[in-house]
Amino acid sequence: MRLCGKSKPDLSIVIPVYNEERNISQLVSELQKYIRQDKITYEILFVDDGSSDNTWLEIKRCVDTNPNICGVRLSRNFGHQHALLAGYTFCSGELVISMDGDLQHPAHLIPEMIRLCNEEKFDVILTKRIDPVSTGWFKKFTSRSFYKVFSFLADMNLPEGSSDFRLMNRKALDALLELGDATLFLRGAVQWIGFKRTTIDYHAQERFSGETKYSLKRMIRFALGAAVSFSNRPLRVGIWLGLVTGLVAFAETAYVITRYLKGQTVPGWASLACLISFLFGILFVLLGIIGGYLSSIHDAVKQRPRFIVADVAKRSNSSSPYNGKKSN
Repeated sequence: MRLCGKSKPDLSIVIPVYNEERNISQLVSELQKYIRQDKITYEILFVDDGSSDNTWLEIKRCVDTNPNICGVRLSRNFGHQHALLAGYTFCSGELVISMDGDLQHPAHLIPEMIRLCNEEKFDVILTKRIDPVSTGWFKKFTSRSFYKVFSFLADMNLPEGSSDFRLMNRKALDALLELGDATLFLRGAVQWIGFKRTTIDYHAQERFSGETKYSLKRMIRFALGAAVSFSNRPLRVGIWLGLVTGLVAFAETAYVITRYLKGQTVPGWASLACLISFLFGILFVLLGIIGGYLSSIHDAVKQRPRFIVADVAKRSNSSSPYNGKKSN
């Protein structure tokens, strides 16, 4: 279903937003300054991920003043990755750029991304974030640790500072939409599909307004979902942990039997209690890993839609609910 305009645009810009009412109009103004430099047809597609403020009203106001802007409102907060997938599903441009709605992704890079795709024939233009000096040490540490651990678990190189600010041509996007992973981690998925790609650095700008929506709890959930979605290495690590702890338990048993045969047994409740605690601790870790994979399988078996559309905003003021099951 085409949302913006009557003809297929050269460029789609997909922007998932959640409680960003004060950023919408400023972001549109910033984008238009750089899109017009290339004199191409374009659409700006906002995806409202169940905002509780006036974000949707701001999107509709922009739609009423610009035929190149359209919006999709999800029925509830599905999460950033699902909202981004919704935007990818509805956009119709030959080139597709995704970016956040807080103005931290610099719009001035858009002409260069388009040039790399059109002139140097790259299918995917990735970006690498360089954090500002004001970024706290905890965020830097956790971000660096996540990318290193994920790259190890998933057997792929996901550079530190990777973001959802990227450009893909229609060929790469269609391949991405064919994936049916129950747990969405689009940064890893874009790496997995391959295609000719390059990466450009950018300096992250300060948020224009509002606060980050990624709390520590959300970041942990995001990281765990990404690891389970792209790797079965934790299960193999669990096998080795089980083997090592089994050997420790066997050695302890052999030691106890040897002491018993020599008649040198003494009350050993402390060592026994430590051993039991250690083994049960490993057991619960393994059960947790297995539980994570079972949860992912359970989500896939249910085959629920990844997002549900409550409303769309375009110049014709028509709406068509969408259940999120189709890829395009």
